[in-house]
Amino acid sequence: MTHISMLIDGRNVPSSSGATFERRNPLDGQVATVAPAATPEDARAAVDAAAKAFPAWAALGPGERRAMLLKAADALDARAQDFIDAMAAETGASGVWAGFNVHLSGDMLREAAAITTQVSGEVIPSNVPGSLAMAQRVPAGVVLGIAPWNAPVILATRAIATPLACGNTVVLKGSELSPRTHGLIIESLQQAGLPAGVVNFVTNAPADAGAVVEAMIAHPAVRRVNFTGSTKVGRIIATTCAKYLKQAVLELGGKAPFVVLDDADLDAAVNAAAFGSFMNSGQICMSTERIIVDESVADAFVDQLVAKTRGLPLGDPRQGPVVLGSVVDMATVERCNRLIDDALAKGAKLLCGGKADSTLVPATLLDHVTPEMEIYREESFGPVKPIVRVKGVDEAVACANDNEFGLSAAVFGRDAARAYAVAQRIESGICHVNGPTVHDEAQMPFGGVKASGYGRFGGRAGIEAFTELRWITIQHAPRHYPF
Repeated sequence: MTHISMLIDGRNVPSSSGATFERRNPLDGQVATVAPAATPEDARAAVDAAAKAFPAWAALGPGERRAMLLKAADALDARAQDFIDAMAAETGASGVWAGFNVHLSGDMLREAAAITTQVSGEVIPSNVPGSLAMAQRVPAGVVLGIAPWNAPVILATRAIATPLACGNTVVLKGSELSPRTHGLIIESLQQAGLPAGVVNFVTNAPADAGAVVEAMIAHPAVRRVNFTGSTKVGRIIATTCAKYLKQAVLELGGKAPFVVLDDADLDAAVNAAAFGSFMNSGQICMSTERIIVDESVADAFVDQLVAKTRGLPLGDPRQGPVVLGSVVDMATVERCNRLIDDALAKGAKLLCGGKADSTLVPATLLDHVTPEMEIYREESFGPVKPIVRVKGVDEAVACANDNEFGLSAAVFGRDAARAYAVAQRIESGICHVNGPTVHDEAQMPFGGVKASGYGRFGGRAGIEAFTELRWITIQHAPRHYPF
């Protein structure tokens, strides 16, 4: 059991009320972390601290910001085992998933360090004689980051790194399910020597989330909000941001289609489908959620995928290496069991895996899934995957788009030009030809369409998301006025 603190204005502090909450391990119920239960007053104090630190941080040269971000990346890498232990204790994540989280998060901090000198603008020709007109990218102010538990190191680092590189200060609201994991990121940043108030960290009990988040969004100093999580909560965040006229970047739910065309390399497709479906037990926004296979190759593909899936090790990640660890809670188990029951009752065929009575949910494949089944449309966010058989490209595209979500997608086919043409027809913010649906790189524009949210993280898109574009003119010659 670990006790953690919040960070406000460079000081490790408890909740002003003295209240705490517990995060328990999903497998055995043991207390993993005891964290402060912030009040709205604590939340406002964190924003006040970020606002106070903003002018000096925004004025700091890009080289100095770069140096601190690079130090933070090294500090984060050095604590890899701490992150692996924290994720296993708080969310039941496997070591391979936790290790990947740390690796990509280090990359995100280094990529953010690289873009400190890319926050630029342009000179625009003016119709006014003697006028120099410029468009400049400038820091927005205080950025509120709200990160989830499922890829806790990646998604919390993403909420912080680019905003800092652009000259903003940050308040991170940690997840109630992974407060220790999120706290380790903050500790890594502090080890890099960030000035007091540049990054602040708030944790809250689940029942207080609404009040704590609204207190921060309503604060006049908060100029940007980024949220990663469910579409249900994302709609609430979007509504609250609209109420206070705050710009937001929202990365929400997904139901990623994985399309296998009739000319696909089946070995490559099977490996990618298994990885995209079962990494972190399917608890990734980009997880493969619909395997759409041309009927001409479906039998061969399914046989290979079942053979691979049956061999994936499942177990408590604290006891040794596994591919599938624990899912995050029994609500996930109940949802997956319900989806299995509904699909089987409506004619689906269970190929492997099945229902679970604990948070160790086996890798499960359901074949001959149809639109009448709940799993065809509902995000499982677990290791239960539907296979839909289609006839031809048009049916495959129609099936891929027959959903409210649009985050990630994949298309497999040996004819790359044909597969690319299919990818162009799929409604998603991200699509990979002959690659898995689960793929993230720090410099890429990451985000979705439809009910998967709006705005983009990463690279130049991230600079645009976390800066203001100002029009500045210098009149360097006499100007004529009509009166």
